[in-house]
Amino acid sequence: MVKLALLARLEARPGKEQEVADFLKSALSLAEAEPDTVTWYAWRTGPSTFGIFDTFEAEEGREAHLSGPIAAALMANADRLLSQPPIIEKLTVLATKS
Repeated sequence: MVKLALLARLEARPGKEQEVADFLKSALSLAEAEPDTVTWYAWRTGPSTFGIFDTFEAEEGREAHLSGPIAAALMANADRLLSQPPIIEKLTVLATKS
């Protein structure tokens, strides 16, 4: 059962919006390779505002994701692509519908 989640909010630097969108789309294959990441969503809410929402059954999976290749690639490119550091929140899932 999904109990935990991460919510990451990203604000693209001016002129880097398409690169952020492309980065997020390319990260799907990395998320698919993570056995403990139950769901993974990349989203966009405005011209320069993006994010990631993912879910986990246990803390070990969430921590593995935070130290995995998506997080590493995001942090390696953050200064170039983002106008501010990513805001990453650890969430507790209260209810789900499947």
